[in-house]
Amino acid sequence: MPYRPGVLEPGLSATVEVVVTDSDTAVALGSGDVEVLGTPRVLALLEAAMVAALAGTLDPNLTTVGTRVELDHLAPSPLGATVRAGAELVEVAGRRLTFEVRMSQEGRDVARGRVVRAVVERDRFAAGR
Repeated sequence: MPYRPGVLEPGLSATVEVVVTDSDTAVALGSGDVEVLGTPRVLALLEAAMVAALAGTLDPNLTTVGTRVELDHLAPSPLGATVRAGAELVEVAGRRLTFEVRMSQEGRDVARGRVVRAVVERDRFAAGR
């Protein structure tokens, strides 16, 4: 089924909360040599919040993929810290969805930015295509 503009509206939002573990660290992810939440994991958690915000809103034959990321990782989150990743859909332009994203720890921002995702037909990403 093709994408139908107008199905999604700004204001959709969701949050994901996790406790930082060894597997979330920059060391484990190969993105640094310190035992704090790695930036790739920050982005993955923010993407999980975006996916959660869109849950149930698209035809099952459609999905979204990331196309642009602007992210400031502002402060470290140590092992055992609880972080909360949030995403809010702020703009819909055809297939292009723009989210404002933010991660916080104990009430302070540790990351924030904007991410653009595109609505695509799921079968375009099947193996061999």
